[in-house]
Amino acid sequence: MSANSADAAARVDVALVKSGRVKIRYPAELLHDDGTRITVRAPWAGDGVRDFGFVRFEPGDVFTEYYWRDRWYAVKEVHTGQGTLKGWYCDITRPAALSGGELVVEDLDLDLWRSADGGTVLRLDEDEFAASGLAARDPHAAEAAVRALDALELLARGDGFGNLLA
Repeated sequence: MSANSADAAARVDVALVKSGRVKIRYPAELLHDDGTRITVRAPWAGDGVRDFGFVRFEPGDVFTEYYWRDRWYAVKEVHTGQGTLKGWYCDITRPAALSGGELVVEDLDLDLWRSADGGTVLRLDEDEFAASGLAARDPHAAEAAVRALDALELLARGDGFGNLLA
């Protein structure tokens, strides 16, 4: 295998789908795939700075993203460009699918944030989740999403994500 084809094999496009449409697509470096968990690294893919009030995502930030084929969430470890840990942003999603160099993840509106020091844990976008109508359209998915958020919150308020991401 040539260096170019090795480089190509280590790249994936992450496609975040919301409400049946691709919300954002970005290239990422494939770090690991054990058949269940997929780990990628990518720079902040948003336009400019996104200030949530509790954290700012900005150009230069680096995201190490963990996706599972059998779990209803993704965990994104966020560092500054200089390597300082900001925290973990967690998306509640359907299980991820990797095929042909594309990692597809369906966002289910619920999110969780844990600061680097563990002092801040926030459940996010519960109003968007309720307004999405998922509970009426797909009660199984809605229940799985809420269970996933509860499980992540327990980890975040406890010892954090170290064991989960090891």
